[in-house]
Amino acid sequence: MEIINFSENNSIINQYLAEIRDKDYQKNRLLFRNNVVRIGEFEAFEISKTLHYEAKDITTPLGVAKVNVPSDKIVLATIFRAGLPFHNGFLNIFDHAGNAFVSAYREYTDKDHHEVGIHVEYLATPDINGKTLIIADPMLATGGSMELGYKAILSKGTPKHVHVACVLATPEGIAHIKKTFPDSTTTIWCAAIDEGLNEYKYIVPGFGDAGDLCYGEKI
Repeated sequence: MEIINFSENNSIINQYLAEIRDKDYQKNRLLFRNNVVRIGEFEAFEISKTLHYEAKDITTPLGVAKVNVPSDKIVLATIFRAGLPFHNGFLNIFDHAGNAFVSAYREYTDKDHHEVGIHVEYLATPDINGKTLIIADPMLATGGSMELGYKAILSKGTPKHVHVACVLATPEGIAHIKKTFPDSTTTIWCAAIDEGLNEYKYIVPGFGDAGDLCYGEKI
């Protein structure tokens, strides 16, 4: 399973990541969301380089141009609610893609909030048989919601390749994906791999709760 960690090389994505980590910058939800979108666009562009292409003749006002365009059929999937801005970044690049949405949420199963359960309530997806599936979820923490979202989408077919795309990942989350996703047809993309999880299963140093930072606190 290939893992692409963009923080290993210098690029503008580091600037976006520095800003969304900054606790003062985070006070502006619009700026926070915009940077999550931009990281999604960056990763989508890089993923586009891995697709299959075919030549097409395009008629212009002055002649015919031969252009290589992607031949893969793409489905973009995300997990409510934190995944929505990230998904929009991918959709800005892959504007012809089909779209899948999964509602999954974490729920602590003990009074000390150390054990986390994941629940899936809603699924809307096109057929994914033989398509390239991109699951865009900004936080790959435990990997539990990514796994359950993926398994829910599999009820609608089998993709030929899966791209797991996130802003931040942890070694624990990556290990979980390696155990639960097909090794030869899965690629993990992340802006950075952080140290790990704290006792409440949040990414450290991370940047906090992505959904709350995008849309405000929930009750």
